[in-house]
Amino acid sequence: MIVRIMGEGQWKLADSHLAELNALDDELLAEMESGDETGFRRTLGGLLDAVRRLGEPLADDALEPSELILPSPDASLHEVREMLSDDGLIPG
Repeated sequence: MIVRIMGEGQWKLADSHLAELNALDDELLAEMESGDETGFRRTLGGLLDAVRRLGEPLADDALEPSELILPSPDASLHEVREMLSDDGLIPG
């Protein structure tokens, strides 16, 4: 799976990491729904860090289609809310 972090680049992740990312996504969705800005910042950072830690960065000149697009670390709660589906940022 190819994951893009807006403004940073792309990472290749094994599908086996999807459960960990989904758990963070569920937490992020709950914090957004409750308006917990502090929790939102913490969990968004944790989600992006997990992608960076678990994934292999693609070369800057590689342009692979991204299966998942995540917001930049400085995205606002409002901006991320506009990116969400009913499932959160990560489908499933």
